[in-house]
Amino acid sequence: MAQRWIIPDIHGCALTLKALLKNTLKVTKNDHLYFLGDYIDRGPDGKGVLDYLMHLQQEEYNVHLLKGNHEDMCVKAFEADQKKKFFGGKHPEQKEWEAVGAKATLDSFGVKHPREIPKSYIDWMNACLPYIELEEYILVHAGMNFNIANPFEDEHSMMWTRKFKVDFGKSRGKKIIHGHIPVDYSFMSLVIEQNANYDFIALDNGVFVTNKPGMGNLTAFNPDTKQLLAQSNMDF
Repeated sequence: MAQRWIIPDIHGCALTLKALLKNTLKVTKNDHLYFLGDYIDRGPDGKGVLDYLMHLQQEEYNVHLLKGNHEDMCVKAFEADQKKKFFGGKHPEQKEWEAVGAKATLDSFGVKHPREIPKSYIDWMNACLPYIELEEYILVHAGMNFNIANPFEDEHSMMWTRKFKVDFGKSRGKKIIHGHIPVDYSFMSLVIEQNANYDFIALDNGVFVTNKPGMGNLTAFNPDTKQLLAQSNMDF
């Protein structure tokens, strides 16, 4: 029977991603995989994560991809670096990106500047979606801006917002599933268990946060069975 899995921030942890899909979820080509963005940065192998997701697409797995704020920063750093090269230094956008873990991604590509990343990877990131709508949920990386008439028009908030309160009149009556901000696994489990009491599910367990109890897993949520599974970090 085909299954659907929603998977949040991977952050350069390629070994953990592969273990989750192959060993924990045992995915097949009949399953649908929904990724919430933040594939790169912080972890050691951002390029490896992108390569593996591209491989799944090439092998015709049902892969659905959102764009996270880390992909947004990478694309902007690449574009700024293309327009004006800072010889002997770093572009301001690169410095801003590196402040949130980009050096690990650049190292995984074996480069020092965003402009040196092959454009095929930039195009792939740009092709990722701002949101995905399922029967019961809206999937976004970060959240939505319900302070405007149509929150589906604010793609920046979908990648970047840190605070929001769901307005079901504007979300088409659907709850929100997002990543972006790491939350404790026990809290995540409680939200899913007490589904009726919450209008969102935050799935990011901070896969790169391996020094705190309740953190450091790559999670997967099945929206049909309400099952939550986790793979502990294999990259650190």
